[in-house]
Amino acid sequence: MKTKNVVIAGVGGQGVILFATALANAALMSDLDVSVSEIHGMAQRGGSVISQVRIGGRIYSPTIPEGGADVIVGLEPLEALRALPFSNERTLVLLNTKSIIPTTALLKGPRYPELEEIIETLERFCARVLAIDAFALARRCGSAKAQNMVILGALAGLGPLPIPPEAFEKGIAASVPKSSLGLNLEAFRRGMELASAQKV
Repeated sequence: MKTKNVVIAGVGGQGVILFATALANAALMSDLDVSVSEIHGMAQRGGSVISQVRIGGRIYSPTIPEGGADVIVGLEPLEALRALPFSNERTLVLLNTKSIIPTTALLKGPRYPELEEIIETLERFCARVLAIDAFALARRCGSAKAQNMVILGALAGLGPLPIPPEAFEKGIAASVPKSSLGLNLEAFRRGMELASAQKV
């Protein structure tokens, strides 16, 4: 099978690495080969964090080349835009609409672009952009920290990867503490329901 490439972009504290770990575990539980690479910025200070997950096929390199992403997951809008070099005309983008504006932008740094501008730019270069208010959905589940699981659920609901929903849930169970499993699974299922309703 052809290797599927997923780029996950966000900022420190959003659960980028947990997302990648749960996805990788889900792939392994689907008997697929998987490779994960991580690029940490100033994660402890809200800096950029990117993780790359390659699934299936014969994986010769853990890193995804520019233009090689099948899916870009943006846990933060501007970080999704920063990941645009990985995109191509077939790339699916899953975008969390909740922005985290750096202090530098608030004080005297460059203007943080409007969400509509970010979406329009992504749509210009990618096949599809699904923007999700994962923050609101996660809060309804009990904690805004579960935003990453809402987006993971959306990924499962749209189905661009050869991983069944039950394998995703097993992957989550293998990646989070038992004390927060119920919350994370509920957030995952909310995201999956939302995306399944918009599947084309």
